[in-house]
Amino acid sequence: MTTPVSRRVKSIKHIIIVCSGKGGVGKSSVATQLALSLHASSPNLHIGLLDVDLTGPSLPRMLGLDGHGIHQSSDGWVPVYADAYGQDVPRLACMSIGFLLKNRGDSVVWRGPKKNAMIRQFLSDVRWGELDYLIIDTPPGTSDEHLSLLEHLAPVHSRLSAVIVTTPQAVALLDAMKCLSFTRAVGLPVLGLIENMSGYVCPCCGEVSNVFSMGGGEEMAKREGLPFLGRMPLDPELVTLLDAAEPPGETGGGQEQSSDKAFEVIEKYRKTTSAKLFAPIVDKVVDTIGPIQVAQEIMIGDTASAQGNGFLTQDTC
Repeated sequence: MTTPVSRRVKSIKHIIIVCSGKGGVGKSSVATQLALSLHASSPNLHIGLLDVDLTGPSLPRMLGLDGHGIHQSSDGWVPVYADAYGQDVPRLACMSIGFLLKNRGDSVVWRGPKKNAMIRQFLSDVRWGELDYLIIDTPPGTSDEHLSLLEHLAPVHSRLSAVIVTTPQAVALLDAMKCLSFTRAVGLPVLGLIENMSGYVCPCCGEVSNVFSMGGGEEMAKREGLPFLGRMPLDPELVTLLDAAEPPGETGGGQEQSSDKAFEVIEKYRKTTSAKLFAPIVDKVVDTIGPIQVAQEIMIGDTASAQGNGFLTQDTC
C-alpha cells in the first residue's frame, strides 16, 4: 500500500529506532553519537536524525542547532543540516519539534492524536532525500509516539530495526525488558543493546574506571539472546561538548552562528574518547543491520506469498 509516508521514505535504506524503557539513561546522547559516528565513518554516507520526543526535544541543543527555524520548499520542509558549514555536500539532516517552537522553553501539551499527526508530518512532509540511515530518537517507554511510528512506517517495515539503551542498574534493566517485550510484540527487529553510563572516563588521563555498577546490560543481552553492542562510560568531555552550545539569542549571531557551532560539534566529537569507544558499536550496527533487513524482506515476502495462495486465512494471521 502506497502512502504519503512510504513515498517520502522510499529512498531511505535503513531506519533505526533508538529506544529505552526508562528516561535518564542517555538515549538521546546515544542517538546523537550514533548519527555522528556514522557520519564520520564514511564520507559517502548520508544520515538523518529525527527527534520524536515531542515533549522533551534535546537534539537541537546537543548538536548546537538551537535557534534554527524550518524552511518550507515546494517539496516540503527542509531539514536542518548540522554540517552545512563544511566544505562538502551536507550529509547530516536533522528534524525536531524544537525547531518549530517560538521559545525553546515552551512546553508541548498535546494529546495522542496531535502527537500522531506531528509524527506523520515529520515522516511525510520533510524533504529527507536519499539517506543511508535515518536515526529516530524516541521518548522513554512504549507510548503513542512508538505506536504512531510503527503505524506510519508499516509499508517499509523490512527497513526498520531498533537499538535498546539501558544503564547497568537493576531498575533500568527492568524497564529495558519492557522495551524488549514491546519490540517482540510488534515484530520490530533489535540490532542489539547498549549499556550506557557504564564506568567513568577520567578527564585527565582518559582511563575508564568502574565507579558505579557495570555488566548488567551485557548479562541481559546474553540472557535474552540479543547482540551486545557495547558499553559506554560517562565521559565529561562528551557532556561538556553536547551541553556547551549556547542559544543564538544569548550570544548574538542568529542561525549563521548556530550552524557554525553545529559543525564545530561534529569536528570536536571525533576527537573525544567517546567517539573512539563508540566506533566499534557502529561497526557492529552496520554489520548486523544488513542480514536482519534481508531476513525481514524474505519473511514479509513469504507471508505475502502464502496469503496470495490462500494458505493463510484471517483466523491464522
